[in-house]
Amino acid sequence: MSQIGNSGMGAVVGEHGVTFRVWVPNANSVFVMGSFNGWKDDEFPLEHEYDGYWAVHLDAAIEGAEYKYIIHNGDYKIIKNDPYARKMTNSVGNSIVIDLRKDWEDHQFQIPSFNELVIYEMHIGTFNREGKEEGQAGDFYTAVQKLDYIKELGINAIEVMPVMEFAGDNSWGYNPAHPFAVESAYGGPDGLKYFIHEAHIRGIAVILDVVYNHFGPSDIDLWQFDGWQENDLGGIYFYNDYRANTPWGENRPDYGRKEVRNYLRDNAMMWLDDYQCDGLRFDATAVIRYLDSENSNNKAELEDGYNFLQELNGEIRDVFPHKILIAEDLKADPVVTSPVMLNGLGFHSQWGLGFANQIKRVLLEIEDQHRNLQLVVESLFFAFNNDVFQRIIFTESHDEVANGSSRLPEEIQPGEADGEYAKKKSTLGAITLMTAPGIPMLFQGQEFISHGYFQDTEGLDWGRQSVYNGISNMYRDLIGMRNGRDEEMVGLTGHLTETLHFNQETLVLVYSRIHADHRDHPVIIVLNFSNQTYQNYKFGMPVGGQWRVKFNSGWQGYDEDFSGTEITSVSAKGPFEGKPHSVLLDIPSFGGIILIR
Repeated sequence: MSQIGNSGMGAVVGEHGVTFRVWVPNANSVFVMGSFNGWKDDEFPLEHEYDGYWAVHLDAAIEGAEYKYIIHNGDYKIIKNDPYARKMTNSVGNSIVIDLRKDWEDHQFQIPSFNELVIYEMHIGTFNREGKEEGQAGDFYTAVQKLDYIKELGINAIEVMPVMEFAGDNSWGYNPAHPFAVESAYGGPDGLKYFIHEAHIRGIAVILDVVYNHFGPSDIDLWQFDGWQENDLGGIYFYNDYRANTPWGENRPDYGRKEVRNYLRDNAMMWLDDYQCDGLRFDATAVIRYLDSENSNNKAELEDGYNFLQELNGEIRDVFPHKILIAEDLKADPVVTSPVMLNGLGFHSQWGLGFANQIKRVLLEIEDQHRNLQLVVESLFFAFNNDVFQRIIFTESHDEVANGSSRLPEEIQPGEADGEYAKKKSTLGAITLMTAPGIPMLFQGQEFISHGYFQDTEGLDWGRQSVYNGISNMYRDLIGMRNGRDEEMVGLTGHLTETLHFNQETLVLVYSRIHADHRDHPVIIVLNFSNQTYQNYKFGMPVGGQWRVKFNSGWQGYDEDFSGTEITSVSAKGPFEGKPHSVLLDIPSFGGIILIR
């Protein structure tokens, strides 16, 4: 087994037989039963080692065997699955012995530089259901069928929504029942390993969404695991007082217990080491570090949780210095991405709602005269700790397109997500996203104008990718400029942003993106948030010479509803707006132009 991720817990496959080890501090005795002994519940006792850990080695057990523990606590006889079960028959089934290191080979893959990442958020159960029966969830194998498409799109990182074994076959995944097992409906451990390997072959990193702020709430064998509890709460893996409360029930892990911290630590290391994930995205970290994360008037910090995150991130950074750690904290708090040595939480980057909320407010405004261009500027110049890549930015995510909200084109033109304004405005949002400082992220299907709202019971409609192939090509072109593979566009991977032109009346914004090491390759972005197409629009420029149009959203090759504005190059003119040079440019309505030297 791995020297990094293996704590010797759970079912550990040896050269001969299997060692079973479990933490059961309140047990009088513990047995293991399974397919290897006809499920006799009193044949194989575990021996107490120390501090509540029990273990036994069985030559009779082999990989693939199903098993459960029998825990005796006083008069109680409790049958439980292994908390460390790496594989389950299903969420209410049996644990299965599996060696995750069998035939393991180092992929020799390294995630791209964080400033070059373009992330694609994917839900395995709905991403590709082609070939599946009606209502049947997609899996890792059907997802792999679309990886060539993802590669051609230019995506270099996929963020996979949680795949921990959950109740039923359809779920967003934020209800982990068995945290170490991979969802059986998705293809289990072998399916995930296959998916990650196939992604790596194509140069695509895989970032896994993990849930450490709560367990369950349903099908959780961790609940009152060894029979002990207080206040009728969760027992040894949970807080058993007011600290148990989360938005999803009274099911917050007890970060104050070293055994629970080790349990979560081992889980994180398993994904990064055994499965070779390239990073983790932590769900709702505010619930880990605050007692009441949703009450702005009660910011009581949960010190146990704060310390747990520091400890875990510190170790991961030491062991896997090239892997990325992302927090969904949503508090716009720079401490989340501050170094542990400065008493920060040590994440590399964090989700925030500021960019999405501000850009959507501008795009969803119906009348031009009420559109506030300053909101776009504010969204461009926000950074944590003076590092623009410490934030993940998006206009669509699984939360943004559900919970009472819909896909952006649907919100722009309800019932007409394929209408002219829906297409123009939503792609203007994409242009802003791909040229703004930060790590951009798309939600699956965003690139072909998916409509309605996200549901875990409905697969993506891949027919729309053919219908809106031009829009998809626009996304491909934007991603190709942003992912670091185009040397002319290196400015988009830099920290420097400057506003060159701002006009609230015309709703035109011009800004530059520059990489400090490549100042001779500035990228100029011209955005028009109005419904007017402008001819010979003039704005000041700091640098003269000939400028080439790298991207023009008005090209009708993207969509027949677009303006057909044809421009290939522009020449700098005389001084204007206090700048030494200027240009005249045709700008499509609700569109954007990208200029390079």
